[in-house]
Amino acid sequence: MMNMTSDSGEKCPFDLNFEPDTFKAGDLVSYRVEGTMMDMPFVGVLVEVHNDHVMLAHWDGNTPPAGNVMRGTKVDRPVVSEADALK
Repeated sequence: MMNMTSDSGEKCPFDLNFEPDTFKAGDLVSYRVEGTMMDMPFVGVLVEVHNDHVMLAHWDGNTPPAGNVMRGTKVDRPVVSEADALK
């Protein structure tokens, strides 16, 4: 898990996992959305972890998250399709 800080020293309120080899359900991750939102960071929670992909939901503070579950790549910052993100 990694805790990020800004240039001003402010601590990120999330402990994010950027290590795909250690991903497990319940971990918070930074994810990206293909297309026009690719440069914007989002926080998600892993719902399922598979050998070649993850299933995640946008982190809304609820357990379980109220939003839709999206398929993402299994990389340090998973990428989901814009269509899945906008459902």
